[in-house]
Amino acid sequence: MSRICEITGKAMIVGNKVSHSNIKTKRRFYPNLQVKKFYIPEEDAWITLKVSAAGIRTISKKGISAALKDARDKGFISF
Repeated sequence: MSRICEITGKAMIVGNKVSHSNIKTKRRFYPNLQVKKFYIPEEDAWITLKVSAAGIRTISKKGISAALKDARDKGFISF
């Protein structure tokens, strides 16, 4: 499994680590991913998602059903 949020699509980005002497070396910035279980009352089922902190906020704002519908439309999840 890759390090991609299943709700927002956030993924790793690449940047530079800059030392005190201003030497630049490549590094990776990973999203703040959490594995969480969510209850879907319409289906009476629990699902496990790998979501970022921003994805958790989106789910609590829109609701799990609307967030899953948007993620399916954008192609982040496929179930």
